[in-house]
Amino acid sequence: MTLHAAAKADIAKLSRQMFTVQGEEKREIVEQLVALKDKSLIPTFVLAMRWTRNNIYVGDALSELAGERLYDWHDAYVWQERNPQIVPHESFRGIKLWLLGNTDKKFLDLFMPPYGSRERMKIRLEEIAWGGALFDKIPSLDKPQMISAAWAAYLKPDDLVFGAEINGDARAYPLRIMGWHEMMNDVIGGVPVALAYCTLCGAGILFETQTEAASEPLVFGSTGLLYRSNKLMFDRQTKSVWNQFTGEPVIGPMVDRQGKLKIRPLTITTWERWKGRHPKSKVLSLNTGFFRNYDSGHVYREYFASPDLMFPAAVGDESELVRKDHVFGIRQIGAAKAWPLDAFENSRVINDQVGQTNVVLIGDAETRTVRAYERGEGEVFEINNTTLATKNTAWIMTEEFLISADGKSRRPRVAGHVSYWFAWDNYLGVKSELYSD
Repeated sequence: MTLHAAAKADIAKLSRQMFTVQGEEKREIVEQLVALKDKSLIPTFVLAMRWTRNNIYVGDALSELAGERLYDWHDAYVWQERNPQIVPHESFRGIKLWLLGNTDKKFLDLFMPPYGSRERMKIRLEEIAWGGALFDKIPSLDKPQMISAAWAAYLKPDDLVFGAEINGDARAYPLRIMGWHEMMNDVIGGVPVALAYCTLCGAGILFETQTEAASEPLVFGSTGLLYRSNKLMFDRQTKSVWNQFTGEPVIGPMVDRQGKLKIRPLTITTWERWKGRHPKSKVLSLNTGFFRNYDSGHVYREYFASPDLMFPAAVGDESELVRKDHVFGIRQIGAAKAWPLDAFENSRVINDQVGQTNVVLIGDAETRTVRAYERGEGEVFEINNTTLATKNTAWIMTEEFLISADGKSRRPRVAGHVSYWFAWDNYLGVKSELYSD
């Protein structure tokens, strides 16, 4: 049997050995595999680039198979994302789960048959990456201790908070705490919700957790896995995996139940401004039950200050916006649209349209604060001094409605959220409009 035939007969064995041997032995195995000229092996080589720390032999072989120079795992992952026509070799799944299982056996529970098959998953296994944390080891805050605004002496005026109000129940969740936990399960105003914060894509999204697909509200945690530099969360009841950015189940029994989560309005603003608008607000206590450095500006400091991504994801056209520019996006009223936060530097009020729905957005680029509301046909809002007004009416802005000064008219809040541009563009792409002055 020739060397070529031997390699072809035992691809699975050679592929696995590529992850365990070193030096000349690795070079020989890589040469046998690349000699097959089988593009289905590309996902295995991409995986090896991560787990062998960009080994030069692996990189050269991968570049030969891909037909272009791929310098490191980031390059390789992005190439793979942009080439979904490449279907992995049948041995890939076993190797990927072997590596994940050796990292944490609990990862394997997420891919149990029949839900972990390629046909049943809504995302590609080859694009799922380990984010460096073990399963459920980024601890969620479940019904966390809250204190009154008056007792929150630990907060600085310019600390950013996620603010939500439902049925008159106002809550504030500081980013300096949420950055460590990334997931909060609570009940606000009688409504069970989860605040899912992906620090990597800059998106904090408030989801309703009671769905028609489950008898009880879902309770979420972090898997420790990523998809296109976005966290994958899981629900504790069914162990289904969910895409944090879209609120959709992607692996597990909930995929068959169509249990997409509803987005609730959420505001990013400074503690000073939130407290000024909601003096009776409750706020997260520092007594979370976990020991972390909750100081201002500590968590993810270097990542937030850097223009680069920590984990790979395909980045689209950056001629108008660059990857970590902040945008505010709406996508739950029959269409999708994003507004660069810089647009609010010229005007605090933007009268616009999403699909067939007229909206007005009131924003502040400095504090990443944007609130969106429906507006009537022909209504044009503007701010006169500090008063939000249309032609003949002054309006009061609340977290759930715009209310006319005489109390006779209401305009409902439209749910949206802030994120980095790369994440919005990666997930929505041509399905979304981009606002331009």
